[in-house]
Amino acid sequence: MGQKEYNTGQEKGRQAGPMGGPHGPHGPRSGEKAKDLVGTWKKLFGYCRKYMLVFVIAMFCAAIGTVLTLIGPDKLSEMTDTITEGIAPDTEMLQRIMEAIHGNPVPFTDIEIDGVTITGEDQAEMMAVIAGMDKADGEGAMALEQLPDSVYGLIKPSIDMDRIFQIGFVLIAFYVISYILSAVQGWIMATVTQRVSQEMRSDISRKINRLPMWFYNRTTTGDVLSRVTNDVDTIGQSLNQSIRSLISSAILFFGSLAMMLLTDGWMTLTAVAASLLGFVFMFLIMGRSQKYFTRQQKHLGEMNGHIEEIYAGHTVVKAYNGEEEAWKTFDQMNGNLCESGFKAQCLSGLMMPIMIFIGNLGYVAVCVAGGALALDGRISFGVIVAFMMYVRYFTQPLSQIAQAVQSLQSAGAAGERVFEFLEAEEMEDESGKTGMLENVKGDVEFEHVRFGYEDSDRIIIHDFSAKAKAGQKIAIVGPTGAGKTTMVNLLMRFHEIQGGKIRIDGIPTDQMTREAVHGQFCMVLQDTWLFEGTVRENLVYNHENVSDEKIEEACRAVGLHHFIRTLPHGYDTILNDQVNLSQGQKQQLTIARAMIADKPMLILDEATSSVDTRTEQLIQAAMDKLMENRTSFVIAHRLSTIKNADLILVMKDGDIIESGSHEELLNQGGFYADLYNSQFDQAS
Repeated sequence: MGQKEYNTGQEKGRQAGPMGGPHGPHGPRSGEKAKDLVGTWKKLFGYCRKYMLVFVIAMFCAAIGTVLTLIGPDKLSEMTDTITEGIAPDTEMLQRIMEAIHGNPVPFTDIEIDGVTITGEDQAEMMAVIAGMDKADGEGAMALEQLPDSVYGLIKPSIDMDRIFQIGFVLIAFYVISYILSAVQGWIMATVTQRVSQEMRSDISRKINRLPMWFYNRTTTGDVLSRVTNDVDTIGQSLNQSIRSLISSAILFFGSLAMMLLTDGWMTLTAVAASLLGFVFMFLIMGRSQKYFTRQQKHLGEMNGHIEEIYAGHTVVKAYNGEEEAWKTFDQMNGNLCESGFKAQCLSGLMMPIMIFIGNLGYVAVCVAGGALALDGRISFGVIVAFMMYVRYFTQPLSQIAQAVQSLQSAGAAGERVFEFLEAEEMEDESGKTGMLENVKGDVEFEHVRFGYEDSDRIIIHDFSAKAKAGQKIAIVGPTGAGKTTMVNLLMRFHEIQGGKIRIDGIPTDQMTREAVHGQFCMVLQDTWLFEGTVRENLVYNHENVSDEKIEEACRAVGLHHFIRTLPHGYDTILNDQVNLSQGQKQQLTIARAMIADKPMLILDEATSSVDTRTEQLIQAAMDKLMENRTSFVIAHRLSTIKNADLILVMKDGDIIESGSHEELLNQGGFYADLYNSQFDQAS
């Protein structure tokens, strides 16, 4: 059929998770990679293209905020040097005074420096104090305080507070602006990613309604649910956090490296060498722990699948005394998970201590090397302070980048699954179809219908031809796998036929839109479907302005009115886990729903299979009344329920092998007669 290949959790060689999909209810497993990471991210950015300008603004805010953060240590170094210079006496001024004294033509006469007059007596006293400084080892600072006031006032320690305040205000401004930009960037990214997630979920929801029925025959409900919820959430979180973290961390890493190189080369070499030594240990541990994380996820999936399987079949397990065997299997799986989880968590738990070790090692190396260079006079104390901050800025981003890359890989895997779903082949566009049905009588004709499922070369319906006149009750019977349900699905256009025609009142169904065809039928299936809502809402599903009288009449007809009146709030009782309905009562509700819909034609697929005999008789009488003047197609395994059918079609292996009324088929003594008699033989 040329259908596009679509990968689901049921592929050979892939283990399905507890929800049926490859990942269970949690989407892609940790560490799973996309097959085409670059291509998937191109699609993601293409999907977000209308927000691209906002993305760029957010990234610009993150970049500027990070750059301002990087400038901080340089300004802090400048402040530290200013304070350091202010703490020590002004030796340069002392040198100027000494030169002025020695260069004075007349010894010990008054001299003036920077507007301060130093008398001869002060000069003599100063020379005496300086001469005594060499004798008093370690008392230099105290000796300087003994200098005359005129001299000491010029050389005494003095911190330039104006300069300190100026640098402080600049630092505060930088950090405040950096915070504001980070907050703006976070707000933008949170807003955009939620909008993108919202649109992606909406697109998936619309896509669900445009996909052909054969798609859902090959895809589990859990797999689709995982794409709508967990995969989209993974993409949103990655867009919000990983991209921002990746950009900020990259700028912080390379920016700090550049600032260190500009400040001092030897200190940069020391800091980088110490940090890289620690990262070697970290990557060695990461390499060993990854396989244990993989095993952990595998064992977790196995155990979850086992638990769900045992829980779903709990009654069967109890009936066959299989509790001990189930417990042994669970105990083995639990032990495997415990072992792999212990190893994974132990190795993973070493990461944070190693990061702390890397940071501390960098601090120690910077302090030791910086102290040696400072004693040599090659760097100032402020450079050491700046490098202590740069070491943190250099080591911290590496772990953030590693986490961001891993998150991007998970998002890539999630994005691949989402786009795989969004790009799946849809049903053909029917906007150009003009076939309409007005004043429907209900004549239905199958003309040489041929059909095989889209993903298979096997033909299910070979050459099906039949005519149903308006108002007739048509029963379709046959063994399991004969093609009975397939025929009504083709009538409803849930699948497209490969040959022949199906006509309603002479108009081929392929000339009408699917909605137009669906609007002519109401269906009651063997599998009941009720949603969480009131009884009334379930009964009038997708119909408006239905009177209470019509609702109660339908429920009386199927024998359900009395039961509904006994519910806490009657027809306004909400159907949920607290309201226990039997399978038969659920079936009665769906039959009443079909009666309320009041469509021209009716399809019943084993509609009374879940009710008791007395209720079946009551419902059958109601259905007979409902089917008056309506074309009805009834699929039944209990042949006693279709004795009054106007036409019985006996199917086997996709073809009609017999047709006629109940009496006619019994008189023929063929396949139908054998099938009918075998049921009574079994009953006896």
